[in-house]
Amino acid sequence: MTLDQNNDTLMMKIFEILNSSNGDNLRILLENLFNITMKMERESVLGAKPYERIEDRKGYANGFKPKSLNTRVGSLNVQVPQIRGFSFYPQCLEKGCRSERALKLAVAEMYLKGVSTRRVEAITHALCGMDFTSTQVSRATKELDAEFDGFRNRPLANYKYIFLDAVYLKVRHSGSVINQAVLIAYGINMFGRREILGVSTSLSEAEIHWRAFLESLTKRGLHGVELITSDDHSGLRSAIRTVFPSVKWQRCQFHMSQNAQQYAPKKNLREPIAESMKDIFNSRSCLEAKQRVKEAVLKFNKSAPEFVEWLEKNIDEGLTCFCFPQEHRKKIRTSNGLERVNREIKRRTRVAVLFPNAESALRLVTGVLMEIHEEWITGNLWLNMDIEKEQKARFIEKEHAV
Repeated sequence: MTLDQNNDTLMMKIFEILNSSNGDNLRILLENLFNITMKMERESVLGAKPYERIEDRKGYANGFKPKSLNTRVGSLNVQVPQIRGFSFYPQCLEKGCRSERALKLAVAEMYLKGVSTRRVEAITHALCGMDFTSTQVSRATKELDAEFDGFRNRPLANYKYIFLDAVYLKVRHSGSVINQAVLIAYGINMFGRREILGVSTSLSEAEIHWRAFLESLTKRGLHGVELITSDDHSGLRSAIRTVFPSVKWQRCQFHMSQNAQQYAPKKNLREPIAESMKDIFNSRSCLEAKQRVKEAVLKFNKSAPEFVEWLEKNIDEGLTCFCFPQEHRKKIRTSNGLERVNREIKRRTRVAVLFPNAESALRLVTGVLMEIHEEWITGNLWLNMDIEKEQKARFIEKEHAV
């Protein structure tokens, strides 16, 4: 067929379909348009018409392969022309495939933003005339897996301070529903900016799981750690001692203050105990803090003996931050930064309610953490990491002046 004959055939098909009484006119018309356009494209690529025997043709037609396309007017069943001898794929479908991939990624992004699968289905139906099931939404999010894996396994460097915590999500596991632990670490890099260092799903916060997580961070190059801040969890503490035996540990002061109030024998003593803990932690030096500990012991020795016993046994774990520059203490003495991250994860995963497996939970959490990470590294400095150099320089200046 010549080009004019092709055009005549195409126009005849269009008139024929439009004049018919079939309710699916538009869908059938689009199917025919796709099929005829793809045939014409194959002829152009081959440099020969069907059954034409010429020496300079570039290949041979090799039948058709059925394919289903989702469009605004419904599912189109088209016949994709095949070529024997080299790879061929019609440009009109390639563009459609790119659009389809873009749609899948958009669906994945909606899911990662916390939009429920029901809302995703409603949006895609309104925009595209098609429905996405929850299974398809989950499959769409897998388009981002390579990017997520790259983020979770990227090389690490020197981080003076790191913070550790876990958040729990409901996940199906071996036929039942469990609270899956999601282990998270963030650190302060050498420029004073925060970074999400790693995330992992585990059955619990047992020592073996935390140890495996911390070891994975060191294998990726984490080094230079001088302080680890976290809550007082036995499994986590054991893992820290095993993987980072020489690194100082700061017990989260916020959680310590909450723990202290549990030792109040009466309700009316909770507030005074909380105030005493606040005074201790807000001291200007370690010596001042220990003096206030002595004052608290004298004050509550008779009215709250259990609190006094707990305080004397545990308070040193909350004063480690005094070994570091005063300008850093406020931001390294608690794991509140991770608590805020955990709240954001909870907010964004609330619509999921229950994850079908640990992989889907990790996928969504990673998406949330990547956004937080990008905000942190492009935002304002979190700490002035040159403060120690400046202090040493001032000290040397004074010595020379003397």
